[in-house]
Amino acid sequence: MTYLRSKSVWGAVLAAGVVFAAGAPALAQGKVDLPSTIAWTAYDVGSAGYNQSVAIGKALKDAYGTDLRVLPGKNDVSRQVPLRAGKVHFSATGVGASFMAQEGVFEFGSKEWGPQENRVLLASNSEGNLSVGVAADVGIKTIADLKGKRVAWVVGAPALNENVRAILAFGGLTWDDVVKVEFGGFGPSWDGIVNGQADAAFASTTSGKAYQLEASPRGLFWPPLPHGDKEGWKRLQANAPFFAPNMGTVGAGLSAEKPHEGAAYPYPILIAYPTQDKALAYSMTRAMIEQFPKYKGAAPGINGWALDRQILKWAVPYHEGAIAYLKEAGVWKDEHQQHNDKLIERQQVLKKAWAEVTAKNISDDEAFKKAWMETRAKALQAGGFDVVYN
Repeated sequence: MTYLRSKSVWGAVLAAGVVFAAGAPALAQGKVDLPSTIAWTAYDVGSAGYNQSVAIGKALKDAYGTDLRVLPGKNDVSRQVPLRAGKVHFSATGVGASFMAQEGVFEFGSKEWGPQENRVLLASNSEGNLSVGVAADVGIKTIADLKGKRVAWVVGAPALNENVRAILAFGGLTWDDVVKVEFGGFGPSWDGIVNGQADAAFASTTSGKAYQLEASPRGLFWPPLPHGDKEGWKRLQANAPFFAPNMGTVGAGLSAEKPHEGAAYPYPILIAYPTQDKALAYSMTRAMIEQFPKYKGAAPGINGWALDRQILKWAVPYHEGAIAYLKEAGVWKDEHQQHNDKLIERQQVLKKAWAEVTAKNISDDEAFKKAWMETRAKALQAGGFDVVYN
Protein backbone atom coordinates (compact mmCIF):
# COMPACT_ATOMS: atom_id res chain seq x y z
CA MET A 1 0.00 0.00 0.00
CA THR A 2 1.45 3.37 -1.03
CA TYR A 3 0.55 4.90 2.32
CA LEU A 4 3.10 2.74 4.10
CA ARG A 5 5.90 2.82 1.63
CA SER A 6 9.21 3.90 3.03
CA LYS A 7 11.50 5.97 1.12
CA SER A 8 12.19 2.99 0.56
CA VAL A 9 -27.54 13.14 24.35
CA TRP A 10 -24.68 12.11 26.75
CA GLY A 11 -26.63 12.64 29.97
CA ALA A 12 -28.94 9.80 29.01
CA VAL A 13 -26.04 7.43 28.96
CA LEU A 14 -24.77 8.52 32.35
CA ALA A 15 -28.27 8.34 33.79
CA ALA A 16 -28.48 4.77 32.57
CA GLY A 17 -25.50 3.93 34.73
CA VAL A 18 -23.14 2.96 31.95
CA VAL A 19 -19.75 2.12 33.46
CA PHE A 20 -16.79 1.88 31.14
CA ALA A 21 -13.72 1.19 33.19
CA ALA A 22 -15.13 -1.13 35.79
CA GLY A 23 -16.71 -4.51 35.27
CA ALA A 24 -14.97 -5.25 31.98
CA PRO A 25 -14.98 -8.96 31.11
CA ALA A 26 -11.86 -11.04 31.37
CA LEU A 27 -10.54 -12.24 28.03
CA ALA A 28 -11.74 -15.79 27.47
CA GLN A 29 -11.07 -17.50 24.19
CA GLY A 30 -14.19 -18.56 22.35
CA LYS A 31 -16.62 -16.66 24.56
CA VAL A 32 -18.61 -13.46 24.22
CA ASP A 33 -18.90 -11.66 27.55
CA LEU A 34 -20.52 -8.25 27.18
CA PRO A 35 -21.73 -5.89 29.92
CA SER A 36 -25.45 -5.18 30.27
CA THR A 37 -25.07 -1.92 28.34
CA ILE A 38 -22.80 -0.91 25.50
CA ALA A 39 -22.79 2.63 24.11
CA TRP A 40 -21.40 4.00 20.90
CA THR A 41 -21.76 7.12 18.82
CA ALA A 42 -22.99 7.03 15.25
CA TYR A 43 -24.10 9.33 12.46
CA ASP A 44 -27.41 11.21 12.69
CA VAL A 45 -30.77 9.50 13.07
CA GLY A 46 -31.85 8.15 9.69
CA SER A 47 -28.32 7.75 8.34
CA ALA A 48 -27.06 4.40 7.10
CA GLY A 49 -24.66 4.22 10.04
CA TYR A 50 -27.40 4.87 12.59
CA ASN A 51 -29.80 2.39 11.02
CA GLN A 52 -27.12 -0.30 10.92
CA SER A 53 -26.28 0.35 14.56
CA VAL A 54 -29.92 -0.07 15.60
CA ALA A 55 -30.15 -3.37 13.71
CA ILE A 56 -26.93 -4.62 15.31
CA GLY A 57 -28.27 -3.56 18.69
CA LYS A 58 -31.35 -5.73 18.27
CA ALA A 59 -29.17 -8.73 17.45
CA LEU A 60 -27.01 -8.11 20.54
CA LYS A 61 -30.09 -7.79 22.74
CA ASP A 62 -31.62 -11.00 21.41
CA ALA A 63 -28.39 -12.99 21.74
CA TYR A 64 -26.78 -11.65 24.91
CA GLY A 65 -29.33 -9.42 26.63
CA THR A 66 -27.02 -6.45 26.06
CA ASP A 67 -28.54 -3.05 25.37
CA LEU A 68 -26.74 -1.02 22.71
CA ARG A 69 -27.28 2.71 23.23
CA VAL A 70 -26.70 4.51 19.95
CA LEU A 71 -25.90 8.20 20.38
CA PRO A 72 -26.18 10.25 17.17
CA GLY A 73 -23.62 12.91 16.31
CA LYS A 74 -23.98 15.34 13.44
CA ASN A 75 -20.29 15.57 12.57
CA ASP A 76 -16.90 13.94 13.11
CA VAL A 77 -16.04 15.98 16.20
CA SER A 78 -19.40 15.45 17.91
CA ARG A 79 -18.96 11.69 17.47
CA GLN A 80 -15.38 11.72 18.75
CA VAL A 81 -15.84 13.92 21.84
CA PRO A 82 -17.74 11.30 23.91
CA LEU A 83 -15.31 8.59 22.82
CA ARG A 84 -12.31 10.59 23.95
CA ALA A 85 -14.06 11.49 27.21
CA GLY A 86 -14.82 7.84 27.96
CA LYS A 87 -18.59 8.38 27.88
CA VAL A 88 -19.04 5.70 25.23
CA HIS A 89 -17.15 2.49 24.56
CA PHE A 90 -16.93 2.79 20.79
CA SER A 91 -17.82 4.97 17.82
CA ALA A 92 -19.39 3.81 14.56
CA THR A 93 -17.91 6.61 12.52
CA GLY A 94 -16.50 7.48 9.11
CA VAL A 95 -13.16 8.24 7.52
CA GLY A 96 -13.10 11.74 9.01
CA ALA A 97 -13.09 10.70 12.67
CA SER A 98 -11.03 7.57 12.08
CA PHE A 99 -8.29 8.31 9.55
CA MET A 100 -8.29 12.13 9.42
CA ALA A 101 -8.45 12.27 13.21
CA GLN A 102 -5.48 9.91 13.35
CA GLU A 103 -3.62 12.28 11.04
CA GLY A 104 -4.50 15.42 13.02
CA VAL A 105 -5.84 17.29 9.99
CA PHE A 106 -8.82 19.52 9.22
CA GLU A 107 -10.99 19.79 12.38
CA PHE A 108 -8.53 17.56 14.22
CA GLY A 109 -5.62 19.87 13.49
CA SER A 110 -6.90 22.41 16.03
CA LYS A 111 -5.21 22.94 19.40
CA GLU A 112 -8.06 21.12 21.13
CA TRP A 113 -7.39 17.90 19.24
CA GLY A 114 -4.28 16.85 17.42
CA PRO A 115 -3.62 13.32 16.11
CA GLN A 116 -5.80 10.64 17.73
CA GLU A 117 -4.56 7.11 18.43
CA ASN A 118 -7.63 5.41 17.02
CA ARG A 119 -8.03 1.65 16.77
CA VAL A 120 -10.40 -0.32 14.52
CA LEU A 121 -12.52 -3.28 15.63
CA LEU A 122 -14.44 -3.96 12.42
CA ALA A 123 -15.86 -1.99 9.53
CA SER A 124 -18.61 -2.25 6.96
CA ASN A 125 -17.24 -2.59 3.45
CA SER A 126 -20.31 -2.39 1.27
CA GLU A 127 -20.98 -3.63 -2.22
CA GLY A 128 -21.16 -0.09 -3.59
CA ASN A 129 -18.29 2.19 -4.60
CA LEU A 130 -17.27 5.75 -3.78
CA SER A 131 -16.02 7.74 -6.72
CA VAL A 132 -16.47 10.63 -9.13
CA GLY A 133 -19.62 10.28 -11.18
CA VAL A 134 -19.94 12.20 -14.45
CA ALA A 135 -22.69 13.27 -16.80
CA ALA A 136 -22.90 10.69 -19.54
CA ASP A 137 -23.35 13.32 -22.25
CA VAL A 138 -19.83 14.80 -22.12
CA GLY A 139 -17.96 11.78 -23.45
CA ILE A 140 -15.82 11.09 -20.38
CA LYS A 141 -14.59 7.49 -20.37
CA THR A 142 -11.54 7.67 -18.07
CA ILE A 143 -10.50 9.81 -15.12
CA ALA A 144 -7.86 11.44 -17.34
CA ASP A 145 -10.71 12.64 -19.60
CA LEU A 146 -11.80 15.00 -16.80
CA LYS A 147 -9.06 17.42 -17.83
CA GLY A 148 -10.68 20.78 -18.60
CA LYS A 149 -14.11 19.60 -17.43
CA ARG A 150 -16.25 21.22 -14.71
CA VAL A 151 -15.84 19.41 -11.39
CA ALA A 152 -17.86 20.21 -8.26
CA TRP A 153 -16.04 21.68 -5.24
CA VAL A 154 -18.19 21.64 -2.09
CA VAL A 155 -17.51 24.60 0.20
CA GLY A 156 -16.83 23.56 3.80
CA ALA A 157 -16.49 19.86 2.95
CA PRO A 158 -12.74 19.12 2.90
CA ALA A 159 -13.26 15.36 3.03
CA LEU A 160 -15.31 15.40 -0.18
CA ASN A 161 -12.84 17.65 -1.97
CA GLU A 162 -9.85 15.60 -0.82
CA ASN A 163 -11.54 12.50 -2.17
CA VAL A 164 -11.89 14.19 -5.55
CA ARG A 165 -8.21 15.16 -5.38
CA ALA A 166 -7.29 11.51 -4.88
CA ILE A 167 -9.50 10.30 -7.73
CA LEU A 168 -8.06 12.96 -10.04
CA ALA A 169 -4.55 11.83 -9.07
CA PHE A 170 -5.40 8.37 -10.36
CA GLY A 171 -5.70 9.92 -13.80
CA GLY A 172 -2.57 12.02 -13.39
CA LEU A 173 -4.57 15.19 -12.75
CA THR A 174 -4.89 17.79 -9.99
CA TRP A 175 -7.54 20.38 -9.18
CA ASP A 176 -5.55 22.79 -11.36
CA ASP A 177 -6.30 20.62 -14.41
CA VAL A 178 -10.08 20.94 -14.11
CA VAL A 179 -12.58 23.79 -13.86
CA LYS A 180 -13.52 24.06 -10.17
CA VAL A 181 -17.22 24.89 -9.72
CA GLU A 182 -18.17 25.79 -6.14
CA PHE A 183 -21.37 24.58 -4.50
CA GLY A 184 -22.74 25.10 -1.00
CA GLY A 185 -23.39 21.44 -0.26
CA PHE A 186 -23.27 17.87 -1.47
CA GLY A 187 -26.85 17.86 -2.77
CA PRO A 188 -26.48 21.10 -4.73
CA SER A 189 -23.28 19.79 -6.32
CA TRP A 190 -25.16 16.90 -7.91
CA ASP A 191 -28.14 19.11 -8.75
CA GLY A 192 -25.60 21.27 -10.54
CA ILE A 193 -24.71 18.40 -12.87
CA VAL A 194 -28.37 17.77 -13.65
CA ASN A 195 -28.85 21.50 -14.33
CA GLY A 196 -25.80 21.76 -16.59
CA GLN A 197 -23.61 23.77 -14.17
CA ALA A 198 -21.03 21.01 -13.67
CA ASP A 199 -19.94 17.75 -15.27
CA ALA A 200 -18.67 15.67 -12.34
CA ALA A 201 -18.94 15.26 -8.57
CA PHE A 202 -18.04 12.80 -5.82
CA ALA A 203 -20.55 10.42 -4.22
CA SER A 204 -21.37 6.91 -3.19
CA THR A 205 -22.80 4.88 -6.04
CA THR A 206 -25.81 4.26 -3.77
CA SER A 207 -26.54 7.97 -3.23
CA GLY A 208 -30.04 9.12 -4.10
CA LYS A 209 -28.49 11.99 -6.03
CA ALA A 210 -26.65 9.54 -8.27
CA TYR A 211 -29.94 7.84 -9.12
CA GLN A 212 -31.45 11.25 -9.92
CA LEU A 213 -28.65 12.05 -12.36
CA GLU A 214 -28.98 8.62 -13.94
CA ALA A 215 -32.69 9.30 -14.57
CA SER A 216 -32.07 12.80 -15.96
CA PRO A 217 -31.56 13.66 -19.65
CA ARG A 218 -27.80 13.94 -19.02
CA GLY A 219 -27.44 10.40 -17.68
CA LEU A 220 -24.69 9.05 -15.43
CA PHE A 221 -21.36 7.31 -15.98
CA TRP A 222 -18.81 6.15 -13.42
CA PRO A 223 -15.29 6.28 -14.95
CA PRO A 224 -13.41 3.12 -13.94
CA LEU A 225 -10.32 2.93 -11.75
CA PRO A 226 -8.76 -0.20 -13.29
CA HIS A 227 -7.31 -2.38 -10.55
CA GLY A 228 -4.44 -3.39 -12.81
CA ASP A 229 -3.26 0.21 -13.13
CA LYS A 230 -0.62 0.01 -10.41
CA GLU A 231 0.74 3.52 -10.97
CA GLY A 232 -2.73 5.03 -10.90
CA TRP A 233 -3.50 3.27 -7.62
CA LYS A 234 -0.15 4.33 -6.22
CA ARG A 235 -1.04 7.97 -6.88
CA LEU A 236 -4.57 7.58 -5.52
CA GLN A 237 -3.50 5.94 -2.27
CA ALA A 238 -0.71 8.45 -1.73
CA ASN A 239 -3.48 11.06 -1.52
CA ALA A 240 -6.13 8.94 0.19
CA PRO A 241 -4.78 5.70 1.70
CA PHE A 242 -8.17 4.78 3.10
CA PHE A 243 -9.42 3.86 -0.39
CA ALA A 244 -9.22 0.22 -1.46
CA PRO A 245 -9.96 -1.47 -4.80
CA ASN A 246 -13.55 -2.69 -5.00
CA MET A 247 -15.88 -4.13 -7.62
CA GLY A 248 -19.06 -2.16 -7.03
CA THR A 249 -22.25 -4.05 -7.80
CA VAL A 250 -24.79 -1.86 -5.97
CA GLY A 251 -25.79 1.65 -6.94
CA ALA A 252 -26.98 3.83 -9.79
CA GLY A 253 -26.21 2.10 -13.07
CA LEU A 254 -24.50 -0.84 -11.34
CA SER A 255 -25.41 -4.49 -10.91
CA ALA A 256 -23.72 -7.85 -10.60
CA GLU A 257 -23.85 -8.02 -14.39
CA LYS A 258 -22.60 -4.44 -14.80
CA PRO A 259 -20.06 -3.88 -11.99
CA HIS A 260 -17.93 -0.78 -11.55
CA GLU A 261 -14.20 -1.44 -11.27
CA GLY A 262 -13.41 1.28 -8.81
CA ALA A 263 -12.72 2.18 -5.20
CA ALA A 264 -14.42 2.24 -1.84
CA TYR A 265 -13.65 2.78 1.80
CA PRO A 266 -15.37 1.46 4.91
CA TYR A 267 -18.46 3.05 6.45
CA PRO A 268 -19.26 2.82 9.25
CA ILE A 269 -15.98 2.03 10.98
CA LEU A 270 -16.22 0.82 14.57
CA ILE A 271 -13.35 2.39 16.51
CA ALA A 272 -12.05 2.73 20.05
CA TYR A 273 -8.97 4.13 21.73
CA PRO A 274 -6.13 1.70 22.53
CA THR A 275 -6.95 2.15 26.22
CA GLN A 276 -10.28 0.39 25.74
CA ASP A 277 -10.25 -2.94 27.56
CA LYS A 278 -8.86 -5.75 25.40
CA ALA A 279 -11.44 -8.25 26.63
CA LEU A 280 -14.32 -5.92 25.83
CA ALA A 281 -12.95 -5.20 22.35
CA TYR A 282 -12.55 -8.96 21.80
CA SER A 283 -16.12 -9.70 22.87
CA MET A 284 -17.54 -6.86 20.81
CA THR A 285 -15.69 -8.03 17.71
CA ARG A 286 -16.68 -11.65 18.23
CA ALA A 287 -20.30 -10.75 18.88
CA MET A 288 -20.48 -8.66 15.71
CA ILE A 289 -19.23 -11.57 13.61
CA GLU A 290 -21.17 -14.34 15.37
CA GLN A 291 -24.45 -12.43 15.15
CA PHE A 292 -23.93 -11.31 11.55
CA PRO A 293 -26.49 -13.83 10.20
CA LYS A 294 -29.09 -12.28 12.55
CA TYR A 295 -28.66 -8.70 11.33
CA LYS A 296 -27.67 -9.44 7.73
CA GLY A 297 -29.96 -7.59 5.34
CA ALA A 298 -31.61 -5.59 8.14
CA ALA A 299 -30.42 -2.18 6.85
CA PRO A 300 -28.85 -0.80 3.66
CA GLY A 301 -25.11 -1.50 3.55
CA ILE A 302 -25.13 -3.69 6.65
CA ASN A 303 -23.86 -6.79 4.83
CA GLY A 304 -20.46 -5.11 4.67
CA TRP A 305 -19.78 -6.17 8.29
CA ALA A 306 -19.24 -9.78 7.18
CA LEU A 307 -15.90 -11.27 8.17
CA ASP A 308 -14.95 -11.97 4.57
CA ARG A 309 -15.40 -8.28 3.67
CA GLN A 310 -12.94 -6.94 6.27
CA ILE A 311 -9.88 -5.05 4.99
CA LEU A 312 -7.18 -6.17 7.40
CA LYS A 313 -4.45 -4.00 5.88
CA TRP A 314 -6.17 -0.63 6.10
CA ALA A 315 -5.10 2.92 7.02
CA VAL A 316 -5.87 2.81 10.77
CA PRO A 317 -4.53 0.04 13.05
CA TYR A 318 -6.70 -2.64 14.62
CA HIS A 319 -7.31 -2.88 18.38
CA GLU A 320 -5.45 -5.69 20.15
CA GLY A 321 -8.76 -7.17 21.30
CA ALA A 322 -10.07 -7.30 17.76
CA ILE A 323 -6.80 -8.87 16.61
CA ALA A 324 -7.16 -11.58 19.26
CA TYR A 325 -10.49 -12.60 17.75
CA LEU A 326 -9.33 -12.28 14.15
CA LYS A 327 -6.45 -14.62 14.96
CA GLU A 328 -8.88 -17.17 16.39
CA ALA A 329 -10.97 -16.83 13.25
CA GLY A 330 -7.88 -17.72 11.22
CA VAL A 331 -7.82 -14.57 9.10
CA TRP A 332 -5.12 -12.51 10.84
CA LYS A 333 -1.70 -13.35 9.39
CA ASP A 334 1.86 -12.14 9.94
CA GLU A 335 1.54 -9.70 7.04
CA HIS A 336 -1.43 -8.05 8.76
CA GLN A 337 0.49 -7.73 12.03
CA GLN A 338 3.48 -6.18 10.27
CA HIS A 339 1.20 -3.69 8.55
CA ASN A 340 -0.55 -2.91 11.85
CA ASP A 341 2.76 -2.36 13.64
CA LYS A 342 3.80 0.11 10.94
CA LEU A 343 0.55 2.03 11.34
CA ILE A 344 1.10 2.29 15.09
CA GLU A 345 4.63 3.51 14.40
CA ARG A 346 3.13 6.22 12.20
CA GLN A 347 0.80 7.25 15.03
CA GLN A 348 3.76 7.56 17.37
CA VAL A 349 5.60 9.78 14.88
CA LEU A 350 2.54 12.04 14.71
CA LYS A 351 2.17 12.07 18.50
CA LYS A 352 5.78 13.16 18.95
CA ALA A 353 5.47 15.85 16.28
CA TRP A 354 2.33 17.21 17.95
CA ALA A 355 4.07 17.40 21.32
CA GLU A 356 6.91 19.31 19.69
CA VAL A 357 4.54 21.93 18.29
CA THR A 358 2.34 22.32 21.37
CA ALA A 359 5.44 22.86 23.51
CA LYS A 360 6.04 26.10 21.61
CA ASN A 361 2.83 27.64 23.04
CA ILE A 362 1.89 29.39 19.79
CA SER A 363 -1.09 31.63 20.57
CA ASP A 364 -2.23 32.53 17.07
CA ASP A 365 -4.44 29.80 15.60
CA GLU A 366 -3.27 30.23 12.00
CA ALA A 367 0.39 30.32 13.02
CA PHE A 368 -0.18 27.18 15.09
CA LYS A 369 -1.81 25.37 12.19
CA LYS A 370 1.02 26.33 9.86
CA ALA A 371 3.66 25.17 12.35
CA TRP A 372 1.82 21.90 12.95
CA MET A 373 1.42 21.02 9.28
CA GLU A 374 5.08 21.82 8.57
CA THR A 375 6.34 19.84 11.57
CA ARG A 376 3.99 16.98 10.75
CA ALA A 377 5.23 16.76 7.16
CA LYS A 378 8.89 16.82 8.18
CA ALA A 379 8.39 14.15 10.85
CA LEU A 380 6.54 11.80 8.51
CA GLN A 381 9.09 12.26 5.75
CA ALA A 382 11.92 11.59 8.18
CA GLY A 383 10.18 8.39 9.25
CA GLY A 384 9.77 7.24 5.66
CA PHE A 385 6.00 7.73 5.56
CA ASP A 386 3.77 9.42 2.99
CA VAL A 387 2.67 12.85 4.20
CA VAL A 388 -0.78 12.52 2.53
CA TYR A 389 -1.97 15.96 3.68
CA ASN A 390 0.31 18.94 3.06
